[in-house]
Amino acid sequence: MISLYLAALLSAPTASVHPIGPDAAKCAAGSSHPALLVDVTGFKNRAGTVRVRVFGGAPSRYFDKKTALLRTEIAVPRDGSVAVCMPVAQPGVYAVDVRHDYNANGKTDRNDGGGASGNPHVTLFDMLFSRKPDPKTVQVRVGNGTTIVPVTLTYLQGGSIKPIR
Repeated sequence: MISLYLAALLSAPTASVHPIGPDAAKCAAGSSHPALLVDVTGFKNRAGTVRVRVFGGAPSRYFDKKTALLRTEIAVPRDGSVAVCMPVAQPGVYAVDVRHDYNANGKTDRNDGGGASGNPHVTLFDMLFSRKPDPKTVQVRVGNGTTIVPVTLTYLQGGSIKPIR
């Protein structure tokens, strides 16, 4: 009886993430191109744009907008997964940040959401004093093929920054 249950469980379809963005084909099933598939969840709403940036090299330069290796900005889809494909030149260690531009004005506002690879805890003081998360928390090791990077967006709510529940 248990073996039948396990067989049914193991053969059940798993939730799939469908790549979007200008380089979606490089994250398609079977692709051997090194890429990050940034699976963004926790949107406050399905409006505005989502920006994804990839950083490499020295960890001290992560999240410095002048050192981003890749940057993609797309309209937030009305429904479905938001998994943005970010191909990289070679396997290595990278970090990712994401911004949900709630009103698509190209500026960071109080209503915008954000997140990073590793989903680090961020406080209001971290934001006010431009403190970056620990590099060990946000680093993602990418090999040949697609590496899925889950990012849960957080938003300013009262005096704290946290996911929408």
